[in-house]
Amino acid sequence: MDYIGERLLPGQFGQFFIILSLIASLIATFAYFKATTSKIPGDKESWKRLARISFITEVFSVIAIIGIITFINFNHFYEYLYAYKHTNLSLESKYLLACTWEGQEGSFLLWSFWHCILGLIVIKTGKQWEAPVMTMVSLTQFFLATLVIGIYFFDTKVGSNPFVLLRNETPAPLFSRPDYLSFIKDGDGLNPLLQNYWMTIHPPVLFLGFASTLFPFAFAFAGLWTKKYTEWTKAALPWALFSAAVLGLGVMMGGMWAYESLTFGGYWAWDPVENASMVPWLTLVAGIHTLLIFKNTGRALKPTFLFFIFCFGLILYSTFLTRTGVLGDTSVHAFTGEGNTLLYHLLIFMSAVLIPAFTLFFFNSRAIPSVHQEESSSSREFWMFIGSLVLFLAGLVIIGKTSVPLFNKIFGTNIALPEDVEFAYNRIQIFVAIVIGALTAITQYLKYKQTSGSFFWKKILLPTIISLILSTAVLAFGNINYTKQGLGFLIAIWVAIVSSIYAAIANFGYIWIGMKGKLKLSGGSITHFGFALMLVGILISSAKKEVISHNTSGIFVPLGEHNKITGDPGENLTLVKGMPMDMGNYTVTYESDSVHPKKPLWYYRIHFKSKDGKDDFILRPNAFVNYKGNESLMASPDSRHYWDHDVYTYITSLRNPQVLKDTISFKDSDIKVGDTIFYSAGYMILEQITSRDSLPEELFGKDGALYEARVKVHSKNNTSYTAIPKLAIAKGGVLPVTDTVISENLVLKLNKVEGNKAELGIKETDSILDYVTLKAYIFPFIRILWLGVIIMVAGFIISMVRRNELNKISRQAEDLDFSKQQNG
Repeated sequence: MDYIGERLLPGQFGQFFIILSLIASLIATFAYFKATTSKIPGDKESWKRLARISFITEVFSVIAIIGIITFINFNHFYEYLYAYKHTNLSLESKYLLACTWEGQEGSFLLWSFWHCILGLIVIKTGKQWEAPVMTMVSLTQFFLATLVIGIYFFDTKVGSNPFVLLRNETPAPLFSRPDYLSFIKDGDGLNPLLQNYWMTIHPPVLFLGFASTLFPFAFAFAGLWTKKYTEWTKAALPWALFSAAVLGLGVMMGGMWAYESLTFGGYWAWDPVENASMVPWLTLVAGIHTLLIFKNTGRALKPTFLFFIFCFGLILYSTFLTRTGVLGDTSVHAFTGEGNTLLYHLLIFMSAVLIPAFTLFFFNSRAIPSVHQEESSSSREFWMFIGSLVLFLAGLVIIGKTSVPLFNKIFGTNIALPEDVEFAYNRIQIFVAIVIGALTAITQYLKYKQTSGSFFWKKILLPTIISLILSTAVLAFGNINYTKQGLGFLIAIWVAIVSSIYAAIANFGYIWIGMKGKLKLSGGSITHFGFALMLVGILISSAKKEVISHNTSGIFVPLGEHNKITGDPGENLTLVKGMPMDMGNYTVTYESDSVHPKKPLWYYRIHFKSKDGKDDFILRPNAFVNYKGNESLMASPDSRHYWDHDVYTYITSLRNPQVLKDTISFKDSDIKVGDTIFYSAGYMILEQITSRDSLPEELFGKDGALYEARVKVHSKNNTSYTAIPKLAIAKGGVLPVTDTVISENLVLKLNKVEGNKAELGIKETDSILDYVTLKAYIFPFIRILWLGVIIMVAGFIISMVRRNELNKISRQAEDLDFSKQQNG
C-alpha cells in the first residue's frame, strides 16, 4: 500500500548510516585490537590505517544520523514516531533542536557524538596510546550503536531505532489508511518542564562529561593491557582533569536548571538521576588525587586504576538505573525504559566493557608497582588518600541509597524509602562536607613524604586565624538557626560552615603563600577554593532558606496533597488580581497575565514592592495549564537576583485561565433553618435568617427590608467556612447580594425569605475571580554557590592546560634524546 504524503527517504538514509556506524565501529574495534597486539611494525601501521578510516567513517555516520533526526524534527515529519513523540508545531527552533536529544535514542547518539569528537583528538595526539585506547573507545561506540539499531535478533528486539514509522508502532485502524497523515494535525511535543533554555545547553555539556570519563578509563585499561603500568598516567591525567571539569559543570548546570525551572524550591533534591551523575564525578576526583599521589611519590597506583575503572562503570550503571525503568516512580527525570530488553542489553554492555578491565587488573595486580613502606601521617599523600577514600565511600553511600528500588526487585524485599528523602542523605553527607572541607584546607600545606610541624604551622597559621575570625563572625551574626532537624544537625551545619570557610581561606592563601601568586601553577588551589565556596554557598543558602509566602490573606484554595512542591499549605499565599497583599517585607500584587500565542503557557506579572520603598521589581513565573488535556499545573519559577540573596517564587495553584466566562446558572433550593444541602465537594447548613431594622429610608423606602442568611459550608477536607448572602427589598425592587466561598468555588444567593424558610440559589463555578497562589523563598548568598562552580571548573582547566604543557615539554625532551642517540 502506498501511503499518501510519507517522506521515507530521510529515514532510509538514517537507517543506512546507523548500520554503517555499527559496522564501522566493529571494524575499528577489531583493527585497533590487531594494531595493539601485532608484533610486526608494518602490520601495526596497516591495521591502524584501517582502524582510522573505520573510525572516521563512524564519526561521519553519527553526525549524519543526528543531522537527519534534526531535519525530520524541524520539518515536523510526523510519519516518524520520534518526531511525533517529541515535537509539535508550537515549539520554537531552540526547543526543536533540544528534541533531538530528548528521547532515549537521541541522547545515546549525543553521547556517541562526543565519543567521536574526543576520539579524533586521541587519534591526533595519542601516539603510542592511540591503538589500545581507541580499541576501548570503538568497542563502546559499537555498543552505543546497537542501542539505536532497532532490529530483531531471534525474535528479540535489539535497540530502539529513531527512524521507525508511526504507523508501524501504533496499533490503531487509522494507520491502515493510506491517507492517515491527513488526520495527524500535531505531535505530542516536548515535555512542558523541558521547554526551557537549559534543555538546549545542559544535556550536551552533561553528555560531554559522561563521554569524557571513558578516556581516563581507556588509558588505565591500555596500561594494564600493554603492561605499561606507569607510562599511561602521564597521558591520562589531562584527560581526567578535563573530564572532572566538564562532568562537574554538567552536574551543577543540572542544579542551576532545577533552581530556575523546577518547583521543589531549590537546586538539589537527591533525585536518583542527580545522584547517578554525581557519584561518578566523586569517584573521578578521588582517582585524580591518587594519580597525583603516584606521580609525586610512586604510591597509590592500584587505587588509581580502580577509581578510573569504577568511574566509567558507574557511568554505565547510572545509565542502567535511569534508562531501564528500575527506579519506578522514585525519580522525576528517569526514562520509563523498554522492559527487560533494554535492561539485558545494558547489562551485556556493562559486562563486555568492565569484565575485561577488572580481569586485567586482578591478573596484573602483583606486577603493578607499589611502595610497601607506610606513609607518614604528616605527609601530603597520606591525607590526600584519606580524602579520596572519603569521596569514594560517600559516593557508594549515595549510589547504595539510590539503588534501593533495584535491590527490592532483585531480592524481593520491600525496603521503604525514608519519608524525608533529603534529610536521609543530608544527615550523612554533612559529615562528608566537614571532613573534606578540613582536608582541603590543610593538605596542600603539607609536603609529600613528610612535613615538620614547624614548617606546617608557619605556613598555615595565618589562614587558620583569619578563618576562625571569619567563621565566628558568620555564626555569631549570620542567624544560621536551622532547627527543623534538631539541635544535633544544626551543630553539624555550624561545624561544616567553619570547615568550608577554612578550606576557602586556606586555599586562597596557598595561591600566594605556596605558589607566590602564580595562577598558572595554582590550578589545584583554585579548584579547591571554588569547591570550598560551593560548600559555603550550599550550607548557608540551604540552612538560611526562608519562606516568605505565609498565608496572610485568609484565602485557602485546594493545593492537593501535601508534597514537595506545595509543602505546608500555610506557606502558600493566594493573591487576588489587583489586590495588594503582605508577603514578608514586601507588598505583592498580582497585576496581570498573558498567554503564549501557540501553547497553553501562561505568564503572570507579580509586582513586589518593599515596605520601606527601597525595592521595586516584577517577577514573571509561568505555568502550563491543562497541557495536552492533562488537568494539572506545570509551573516554572522566577527569581530576583541580588548579590547577597535571591527572591524565588513559583505558582502552586491558580484558577483555570482558560475558563473565559461563567456559563453556569444558579440552582435554587427551598430550605429552612437547620436544613442541609449537598454540593460536589461537601455540604452546607442554613444556621439562621436575620433581618435588619432601622434601614435608611432614602435607600430602601418606607417598606424596605434587608435579610441575611448565615450558611455554614463544610468541605470534604474538613475545612468549614461561613457565607452570608443577603436579600434587599428597596423601593419595591428585590436585589439579592451574593456571597462567595472562594476556595470551594461557591456562590450563594438569597432569593426569597418567609419566616425561617428561604429559597437559596447555589452556583459552583471556576469564574469567581482571578487569583494565583504563590510559594516564595529568600535564598541568601546562593551566588556564592554558582561562583564556586565557575572557579572550580576554571581550576580544573588551568591544571589540565598545565599538565598538557608539561607533557609537551617531556615529549620534546624525549624526542631530543632519541635524536642524539640516533646521531651517535
